[in-house]
Amino acid sequence: MSAPEISFEFFPPKSLEGSFRLWDTVQVLAPMSPRFVSVTYGAGGTTRELTRDAVATLHKSSGLNVAAHLTCVNASRAETLEIADQFAEAGVKEIVALRGDPPKGAGAFTPHADGFANSVELIEALAEAGKFDIRVGAYPDPHPEAPNAQADVEWLKRKIDAGADEALTQFFFEAETFFRFRDACQKAGIDGDKLTPGILPIENWKGARNFAKRCGTQIPAWVDDAFTKAARDDREDLLATAICTELCSELLDGGVKRLHFYTLNRPELTRDVCHALGVQPKVSLENVA
Repeated sequence: MSAPEISFEFFPPKSLEGSFRLWDTVQVLAPMSPRFVSVTYGAGGTTRELTRDAVATLHKSSGLNVAAHLTCVNASRAETLEIADQFAEAGVKEIVALRGDPPKGAGAFTPHADGFANSVELIEALAEAGKFDIRVGAYPDPHPEAPNAQADVEWLKRKIDAGADEALTQFFFEAETFFRFRDACQKAGIDGDKLTPGILPIENWKGARNFAKRCGTQIPAWVDDAFTKAARDDREDLLATAICTELCSELLDGGVKRLHFYTLNRPELTRDVCHALGVQPKVSLENVA
């Protein structure tokens, strides 16, 4: 099993402490030579400016290939494309194009009166601009708003046809979930190599469990039981590393070549899993002096 190509997702900082945490996270993970790192938007576009600033700073100071999240929420078409132009002017050539979550308490997504109605319209506009490599989201477990699993596959096909280059999946707990989704995508005419599994190293089981419920991610009983027992014995970190490494190994054995880690700006577990998968850090000479 050869070491995978990897990428990381970060949150934009909302405070000075958050800025230090993000920079520490980058310092820990940058030596892994990721294909790219992405910076998220908050629900309802609440961190739009923070994301823009974090992306520009990371691109300028870290030497990493930085991808900016861009959503349709609470913005007109002109405002959204202006943000995209600002990314391009800062030298950022990668965008993760998403519909986005509605603001907290807003219920279902409602398009802005002058905005993009959905992610497909956003992808089409970005593809027409011709300035970016475009990544999108995908859902191995049904999206909470999807009527069934096939609807997610059909919607992803529309996003690929609109100009998306790669799909980053929502996280999941069992490799078979991804393989089943990949098979369905290939049957629908989507190149399986365009799918990159999203991996969530579990720093905190309670938080991960709540996150999974909100996202529609199925929680296997054995995972819940294992973390409940590990918490009693204070072995959660050990279990989390073992489960995440095993999941990634099964994916690689099944033909996956790339992995995308949701770091939650807590890098240690992600780093440990990458090491276990054979991803070796590269240290530049300037850092050795």
